[in-house]
Amino acid sequence: MRYAFIQEHCQTWPIAVQCDVLEVSRSGFYAWKNRSPSAGAQRREALTQQIRAIHQESHQDNYGVPRIHRQLRKRGHCCTKKTVAKCMKAAGIRSQMATRKFRVSTTDSNHNHPIAENIVDRNFSPSRKNETWVSDITYIKTEESWLYLAVVEDLYTRKIVGWSMSDRMDSRLVVDALEMAIQRELPAGEGAGLVAHSDRGVQYASEHYQQRLAQHGITCSMSRKGNCWDNAPVESFFATLKKELVHRQHYATHEQARQSLFEYIEVFYNRVRLHSALGYQSPLQREQAA
Repeated sequence: MRYAFIQEHCQTWPIAVQCDVLEVSRSGFYAWKNRSPSAGAQRREALTQQIRAIHQESHQDNYGVPRIHRQLRKRGHCCTKKTVAKCMKAAGIRSQMATRKFRVSTTDSNHNHPIAENIVDRNFSPSRKNETWVSDITYIKTEESWLYLAVVEDLYTRKIVGWSMSDRMDSRLVVDALEMAIQRELPAGEGAGLVAHSDRGVQYASEHYQQRLAQHGITCSMSRKGNCWDNAPVESFFATLKKELVHRQHYATHEQARQSLFEYIEVFYNRVRLHSALGYQSPLQREQAA
């Protein structure tokens, strides 16, 4: 331990001074320094290299210990979370997710449109694809103005099956996201047995949105007033999006933000990112297994 301390903290001191202060012999220090790494040290170094590679692949270094450990196991490395955590700490590798407290409300429930029953009722574990979709709107700050993002998430695969962006938070925003989901997941246009859940905001209660649901035979479900837990999965997605991407960026224009969000959703989140609710599978892996 004393030799390691010298190597790490006292390199600018003369060797004689280092050894005298720590009461070790110079011959012992040089013998330690020139000794070949042990088999255990070599294994830890090889594991650290794999950890570094996975960390860099995780879309701007987003993965922490649990997801890196799962990815290592999938790649055939037999190790524990404790070992992964030690290697990451020694190498200075950590998740780079960012947080901010500023929040803008995107739900306007002060309207006269009909409100649908809460059919989902926090049952967030459907048995198949296209059984339950959840939808919501969030905001992205740019130098031009707010950019609004609406998404549709399939609860079985946790895949973002539809999304739309606009500088206007109107019914067109949520209808475009719904239409993308329908074109992708329901090519025949038949949504019988599918429930689309959202909050009770004016965009989702609008005649424009409700007509689209009815045209495709999709049943509408809405959260209780002021209860974000009724739509927790999509709220969780937005929190992940903000921590892993948006709060680490500075968007000058809407176009810059659009490109960044597209790459995160379609290239990383849907295809690569390991989801804890799926047993650390990606949405694509879950979809393929289904």
